Amino acid sequence: MLRALCLLLLALVVWSGQKQYGIEEESGKLVRTGAVRGERTRAYTAVSEKKSFYRKEIALTFDDGPDPRYTPKLLDGLAERDVKVSFFLTGENAEKYPELVERMQKEGHLIGNHTYSHLQLAGNNRDQFRRELVRTNEIIKEITGEEVVYVRPPYGSWDKSFEEELNMFPVLWSIDPLDWCTDNVSNIVKRVLSKAKENAIILMHDAYPSTVTAALQIVDALREEGYTFVTVDEILFD
Repeated sequence: MLRALCLLLLALVVWSGQKQYGIEEESGKLVRTGAVRGERTRAYTAVSEKKSFYRKEIALTFDDGPDPRYTPKLLDGLAERDVKVSFFLTGENAEKYPELVERMQKEGHLIGNHTYSHLQLAGNNRDQFRRELVRTNEIIKEITGEEVVYVRPPYGSWDKSFEEELNMFPVLWSIDPLDWCTDNVSNIVKRVLSKAKENAIILMHDAYPSTVTAALQIVDALREEGYTFVTVDEILFD
């Protein structure tokens, strides 16, 4: 069933011309909106071309963690390579494994919000979605002592009014290798390398052993191509 869903997602990506969809507020109502990559969605992941004079930057991000089995292995590999990434945590996992959140912070990674239970925003659950964001912010702040600024909305569904209401900034992505629905490391790596470019944001999930292996191979390969790995705030605002 999962593999069939994966194939369907791949077909939809091809059919839609790689569109991303979200939820935005318009005239007091939540409405579904689509934006071709390179237009509105890129507003969340764009950066000044001025940085190209200095170094070729790219961001690696991980959703759904921390995972007690695989996140430590990923952190070990990143530490060996002196690479910083961005983790978007669910509140329930952060609550269960605070020591991993502490380690992420200590080792210089960016920590963001991925709701408490991986809830997708819809037209009828705005209040619940907001409560999950607030609850997760509180959990992460209690562990790290720092405010949470960045949010990765599950499935990319977002309401722009939360940006001012909660003082949070959404972070979407430009490369999705669908690592959650395959254990083929080679395919995951190839999907990322074939789409890699300056200022790209790569979406991955640190809950799978294949993802950890693929992510470290991606880091090694892209470094050989001259890329520098940075956290998403450097892509978005520097």
